[in-house]
This record gives sequence, C-alpha cells and structure tokens, in this order.
Amino acid sequence: MEDNRVSTAWRRRYNRRLAVIDALVILWATTGAVILRFGTTTEDVVSIDGQPYIALSIALTAAWWAMLGMWGSRDPKIMGYGTEEFKRLFSASFWLFGLIALFSYSFQLDTARGYIGVALPAGVLGLLAGRTLVRRLLRIERKQGRSTATVLVIGGPTSVEHLVRSLQSQPMAGYLPVATYLPLASPGTIIDPALGLPTLGYGSSIEELTQTIRASAPDAVALSSGVPLAPRTIRELGWALADLDIRMIMAPALTDVAGPRIHTQPLAGLPLIHVSTPNLGGWQRLTKRVFDIAGALFLILLSSPLLVLTALLIRLDNPGPVLFKQVRVGASSDNFWMLKFRSMVVDAEDQLRDLKRHSEGNGVMFKMKADPRVTRVGKFIRRYSIDELPQLFNVLGGTMSLVGPRPPLPSEVETYEIYMRRRLLVRPGLTGLWQVSGRSLLSWEDTVRLDLYYVENWSLAGDIAILLKTFRAVVSRHGAY
Repeated sequence: MEDNRVSTAWRRRYNRRLAVIDALVILWATTGAVILRFGTTTEDVVSIDGQPYIALSIALTAAWWAMLGMWGSRDPKIMGYGTEEFKRLFSASFWLFGLIALFSYSFQLDTARGYIGVALPAGVLGLLAGRTLVRRLLRIERKQGRSTATVLVIGGPTSVEHLVRSLQSQPMAGYLPVATYLPLASPGTIIDPALGLPTLGYGSSIEELTQTIRASAPDAVALSSGVPLAPRTIRELGWALADLDIRMIMAPALTDVAGPRIHTQPLAGLPLIHVSTPNLGGWQRLTKRVFDIAGALFLILLSSPLLVLTALLIRLDNPGPVLFKQVRVGASSDNFWMLKFRSMVVDAEDQLRDLKRHSEGNGVMFKMKADPRVTRVGKFIRRYSIDELPQLFNVLGGTMSLVGPRPPLPSEVETYEIYMRRRLLVRPGLTGLWQVSGRSLLSWEDTVRLDLYYVENWSLAGDIAILLKTFRAVVSRHGAY
C-alpha cells in the first residue's frame, strides 16, 4: 500500500498545480477587469461608483475557483489527455457568469457590462493557457516514463493484446501496462513477445487474483473485453481492489465510439451500456452548416492578403492557371470540383501514370516526398497547407465542410468496401482527424478508421477542437509533404 501511495503522488501534485494556477489566473482576470474598466485612480478601495467591485472581485474569484472544482475540471480521471478537461472548464465558467447575469437582473443590480466583458474572456483564455502549460509539463514527464499509472491487464490472450496495444499507442493518456494475467489460459501461454510484458498467472479464483495483484501492486487493474471470469468473481475482485485502493477499469468490446453516445442504465445490479445510434440529420446538419458558413467567411476575410499574395507568386513562378480544379466525391457520392492553389506544373496529371510506381503513399492514395512535378512556390505552400485555402470557397458553396473526412478521388471510391462508404454520409472537410493525426504518414486503414470515427461521433465541440489542433499541425508541418 505504501508503494501505491507513492506511485499516485503525481496525481495530487498535478491537482495542486492546477488549483494554484486556476486561482492566480482568475485573480489576474478579475483584478485586471477592475483596472481596465475603472482605472487605478479611484480613491475608495472598497467600492467604485457606489458598487463594491473590489469585494465583488474577491467573491467572484472564490466562486469561479470553486465552480471549476465542482464541475470536475481538476478530476484526476481526465487530466492531461483529451478534451473533456477543457469542456468542463468552459461549462463551469459560462454557467457561473450566466448565474451572475440572472442574479443581477433579478435583484436589479447595476453590474458594469464592461467589467464582465473583460473578466470572462480574459479568465477563460488565461485558464486555457494555464491548463495547456501544465499539460505540456505533464507530457514531458510522461515521455520520461514518470507521472503514469501502472496497469495490470487481465483477460483472454487476444483481447489482452488488443488492449495493451491500445494503451501503449497512447502513452500521453497516462496508462502504462506492466504485466498481464490470463485466467483459464493454458499454463505457459503468453501474449506477443514484442509487447514486452510478463504474464503473472492463469488461475481464475479470487484468491489467486488477489494474491497476484498484491504482489505486483499496480495503480490500476484493467479487465479486457470478454474476460473469462464469473460475474461473482468480478464483483469480489472489485471489492478487493477497493480495499487495496487500486482502481478498476473495464474495457468493453466497443471501439471508436465517443463518450456522448454511451449511456449506462442499472438493471438488477447490471450496469447496462446503451450506445445511441449516430444522428447525422436534422438540427445537427443545420448547426454544422451555419458553423461552416460563418467560419469560412471569417477565414476568407482573415486570409485575404495571403490569398492574393499566393496567387501572385504562383503566376510569377510558373506559367499556367493559379487554381487547380479536381473532381472529388462528396456527400451522397455526388461529384464536385475541389479547388486548390496550383502547386505543380500544368501537365502534372499526365505525368502521374509514370510516377505511380514510385508512390510512397498508403497503397490507395498517391504520395511522393520528392515529387518532381511540384514547383518552387508549390513546395512552400504545400508544406504549410496554404494550397488548400481556396477550399474555403467550396465550404461556402456547400460541397465541403470546414471539418470532415478527407475528400476522396472517384478512383479511390471505386475501391471502397461497403463499410467505407459511410465516409460519404457527410460533406468532406477542409481538415479532419486525418489532418491532425499524421496526414501523409497515416496508413490507409488508419485514415479510414479516423474518418469513420468522425462520421459516427460528430459534435460541434469536436469540430472546434479539430480546427484548433489543425493550426498546430500545420505550424509543426508533421506529416506534410
């Protein structure tokens, strides 16, 4: 038990970091709002213009800090990985200011809108920056093998291998498999040696399981899908883990299903898992379309100088049209003309047949790191994805979306298996999960899996998160050539 307390100390340390940074950021935002709104020359340090803004700032700081805790934004289960931490941060902040607005209206309080208008965005942006900084520090520690939870994986050989690979593929999630346990497997059975994990036992009794767990002292025990243990044994194992202060993780056979689609319902002591059907129509399509139009207009206005400059450089660098049009397959298998800045010589399509044998792509999509057809300007604009900016006009026209699956060529669609055609249920995107997960470095299977995951689990918050990650991916140039 002492070892377990030591190994989980990083959670408490991380939580303290967040608590301190949250308090400092909120105090900075509320104090700054008072100074910007009223200045520093006010003689009365308690009230300003007859209103107790100094006292209000102190109360707001305390309430905001408490709301972040109540909403679980510092919960150890979500720390350092995924977007749930930021979603809870946004939710807690906007709920608090919504309550303040309701309270002010109900009691006819003359709260300065300028004060609220500064404190809220400054605080939210500051909290995001602080959380991002702390998360980066945590990731550095996890790359060094620290600040992770050790996991003993229990189940059948096949499902254990799958779960171990999943955990090892995402080390930033903070779960480090250290050993396996294969109940009812033949003695001597091991999982793939390449995974580098020992197998600690094969018994199925609660006594054997508990003894092994005590000896190995993991931070968590993960039961893979289809674990060959009786329900009573699993229940008793849960009690034993609670006594040992060890977390229990159940890994269902479900894959690529996002949290909002998963709901639990207790029935006769069984936690039944309900998976809702993907809803790709109605108000969701309308919301996505409105978001696309507003976002595309904003980005076109923002990037208009870059659009003009790029067009001029392309015209001066190589004879031919500024834009390149190519037929792609959109929603409902409808073809459309996708726009890009021309980054290759004019006869690039004619040269493709001779270059296909040199493809370095994923077997379906043609890619070459040193494509001889790319012009000098083309190399630069492809590296930073500037060549894709004209697709914003595709988004305005309704043939594409800001976020979605990669727009495929008709020749690629002809090779699709039936399940792959679910990619065509939504408009293809200017960016997507494929863009922020490696781009040209992805295998064809990974590209399809990410696109299908997006189609099955779309959300507006997810689109916003992908757009933010796209900027980072473009700046880092990871996977771009």
